[in-house]
Amino acid sequence: MTNINSLCIYCGSSSGRLESYSLAAYAMAAALVSRNIRLVYGGAAIGIMGKVAGRVLELGGEVIGVIPEALAHKEVAHQNLTKLHVTQSMHERKMLMADLSDGFIALPGGIGTLEELFEIWTWAQLGFHNKPCGLLNVAGYFDALIEFLDHVLAEQFVQKHHRAILNVETDPERLLARLAHYRPPKMPHWVNKADI
Repeated sequence: MTNINSLCIYCGSSSGRLESYSLAAYAMAAALVSRNIRLVYGGAAIGIMGKVAGRVLELGGEVIGVIPEALAHKEVAHQNLTKLHVTQSMHERKMLMADLSDGFIALPGGIGTLEELFEIWTWAQLGFHNKPCGLLNVAGYFDALIEFLDHVLAEQFVQKHHRAILNVETDPERLLARLAHYRPPKMPHWVNKADI
C-alpha cells in the first residue's frame, strides 16, 4: 500500500465546455476529504482548479496552493486556502508541488495540465520518484490521448512497465484506490539496451 496523505491535482484554469468536468472536480474533492487526503494544486481560484479546491475547503479538508508570482493575478490566486505558497518561477512551483505530494492526478485541462502530467510521469520513468500517477478520464475527455499513448507503446517508444505507471480510471474513488495500492515497477534502466 502507498501511504497518500497529500495528493497533487493538475487541472484546468478554465471550466471547459461540459458540466461533467466540474462535477468530476467536486466528486474528486469529496473523495479526497473522505480519505483525509490533503489537496496540493496550482493555487488558482478559477476554472476546474478553483472548483476542486473550493469544494475540498467546503467539506472541511486541507488545501495547499502553489502559484508563481507572475501568475498570481492572471490565474487569480485563491485567498482562502489552508496555505498558499507563492514561488518565483514555474520550475520552482512544479518542484514544490511534487515535494509536497505523495501522488499525482490529472483532471481535464489544457496544455499546462498535460505538460505537468507528462513531466511528473517522466520523472517516475527516470526513477526520480516512486509516487503513483493517475488520469481521471471524465466524459471521454482523455480517450484520444489514451489511444495515442497505446500507439506510442505499440511503436516501442515506451516500454510496457513505463506505460503502466499511469493509472487511468473514470471514477475518483476507483482511481484513489488504485493509487493507494500502487507498486512502482522494478525497472533496471529506462533505456532499452538494444538501442545503445
